[in-house]
Amino acid sequence: MEARQFKIGNMDCAGCAREVESAVGKLEGVHFARVDFLSSTLQLVGDVEFERLRTQVEAVGKTISDGDAAADQLSGGAPRSGILGFWDYLRLKPASRLAIAGGALLLVAITADVLRLLPVDAGNLLYALAMLVAIKPIAKSGIMALRINREFSINMLMTIAAAGALFLGEFLEAATVIFLFAIGEALEGYTADRARDSLRSLIALKPPTAHRIAGDAIEIIPVEALKVGDLIRVLPGEGIPMDGLVTAGRSAVDQAHITGESLPLQKAPGQAVFAGSINGAAALELRVSRSAEDNTLSRIIELLQQAQSRRAPSQRLVDRFAHYYTPAVALAALALAVIPPLFFGGSLWNSAAGTGWLYRALSMLVIACPCALVISTPVTVISAITAAARRGVLIKGGAALETLAGCKVFAFDKTGTLTRGALSVEATYTDNCDEGPDCEPCAELISLAAAVEAQSTHPFAGAILSMAAERGLSYAGATSVEALSGHGVRGDVNGRRITVGSHRYFDEQFAHTSELCDVAAAIEETGKSAVMVHDGDAVRGVIALADSAREESAEVVSALGEMGIESVMLSGDNQHVAASIAAQVGVDRFYGELLPEDKVDAVEKLATKHGQVAMVGDGINDSPALARASVGIAMGGAASAQAMEAADIVLLAQGLRQLPRTIRRARFARNLIRENIALSIGLKAVFLLLAATGNATMLAAVFADMGMSLAVTLNGMRALRD
Repeated sequence: MEARQFKIGNMDCAGCAREVESAVGKLEGVHFARVDFLSSTLQLVGDVEFERLRTQVEAVGKTISDGDAAADQLSGGAPRSGILGFWDYLRLKPASRLAIAGGALLLVAITADVLRLLPVDAGNLLYALAMLVAIKPIAKSGIMALRINREFSINMLMTIAAAGALFLGEFLEAATVIFLFAIGEALEGYTADRARDSLRSLIALKPPTAHRIAGDAIEIIPVEALKVGDLIRVLPGEGIPMDGLVTAGRSAVDQAHITGESLPLQKAPGQAVFAGSINGAAALELRVSRSAEDNTLSRIIELLQQAQSRRAPSQRLVDRFAHYYTPAVALAALALAVIPPLFFGGSLWNSAAGTGWLYRALSMLVIACPCALVISTPVTVISAITAAARRGVLIKGGAALETLAGCKVFAFDKTGTLTRGALSVEATYTDNCDEGPDCEPCAELISLAAAVEAQSTHPFAGAILSMAAERGLSYAGATSVEALSGHGVRGDVNGRRITVGSHRYFDEQFAHTSELCDVAAAIEETGKSAVMVHDGDAVRGVIALADSAREESAEVVSALGEMGIESVMLSGDNQHVAASIAAQVGVDRFYGELLPEDKVDAVEKLATKHGQVAMVGDGINDSPALARASVGIAMGGAASAQAMEAADIVLLAQGLRQLPRTIRRARFARNLIRENIALSIGLKAVFLLLAATGNATMLAAVFADMGMSLAVTLNGMRALRD
């Protein structure tokens, strides 16, 4: 049964999300329900009619719309910021409009009271009226949550506190507490809404239309109508609507929003471009390579939306704590109101002096709101995730973010990760070659290898095929091609079983001359790779391939070392090649001659010794090791759908430059989460103590609660900074 997604409206705080989640979970036919406050989405698994679902959600004071409406709402224009943005936010919310009306009445009543324009009873009546206007949606939500969810929500607690204040004759305090609470909830929702702006900015990169080339004509059509293989034209300065290959034109393309690369890249025929990139000064013609729902930008947006609902371990812990905290404080407040007057002769009614036990209990109810604590983690997580996305790094949820922050060991795949992965054929050797690299035996050696490598994705294949193309060599198509995991590839060519593999594999499987063996050993001793070719009868020769370290690899490894992170390189190449690259990039340790299963074992041993281990690869090879690591990091994910789906973190650009910055961002976010949790719990504890001892008024309590909610939200949003 597939999960369905709905948009939930009128949620001002994290407690609202829990109310909806609990209410929906009680419907018959619902197997799973999760509401994420920051993304305002409900993930639902189950068989339930939308009308029943809407009735249940509206019963607790919220709104619901289907997935298409949710997407439309999220993709709306950029909202205004500051006071104007907050005013727009209030105008769109019925509950906030009532709070504004109540606030206006409160202001009139205070003005009249100060100017002595009305008698005391009339002033108190205005205060009570202001409270009743503002409290309507709060009380309704609290009562329905109690009836449906069988739990005391913060809205119910605030309703009881305000009613109690009226009962004690504290009319001004009752009205002010409710008004401040309503505005505080709206401010929480508004500030959290700012954390979603990065996702909106990504969605805004999607052009609604494209210029499709139809013969000699150009037609403007919706992007969704484009099909794979269509030819489109992108004018200078326009957004590129689809993933595709350049067929005509040369232009600089700014793909910073997608891959995080700071400078525009020159694109020429045959090169790939990504949806959401911005074309430069010249027109380009592209052939569409992916559908609208499957292009790079769409997949990034989808995965970011999913990431917002993947809760971090600290968030799950806080949610469990908050589930018990609110009712516990409510029971403590009840005990505070009842026990001292009954057994110790305390005053129940002396509210004016702030020492009445009922007044103290009501102040505790105001403080009981767990919003600051509950929102402390998710707002930080989503801020860090969206900020990373702006830099071309896709982090799939809070769990991956927190795990990355805690990793002390990073294991790197060698080929294509620390090295360019762009191997080239350096030389060829055969037993009977005496005319140089262009001799017939060497040409046949390359042709045989190219025939089977044409159906392989290994980096060796690209180098051999490039050499065949450079020399203009033709080769037959191979059949029954199979990969020899960690060793090479083989297939049938014109009735012969051709095998292309490593020197180590050939030493175990095929007899060959000592001369060729010495040549292969000498190649490997220089830090290059030796590939041998068997034609079904005998070993025909050796191909020397060379790779070089990425220019940023040494810099990245050094930066990780400065952060106290140990770097380990895992390679399938022989020890000489591994040692050569390890020395160039400066890793702390390296392991060579590892098969895929050996790399998994190596990651497991590192995890046993160090705890959490990150594995960095190219997202195509070494999938088992990436999956076994505490957090798998794939590089070059913008060009690889497999990498984007399989890894926990995706570096969308080719290269490792964003890795140190991403680790620092994760650690900064972890520190913010710890600060927020400590501040939230600490302030609650202080004000609970002050309320219990009669040293905190209800107004002070609501100011403290609202202030702390805003403080942790704004502090968490610091993770948005670059």
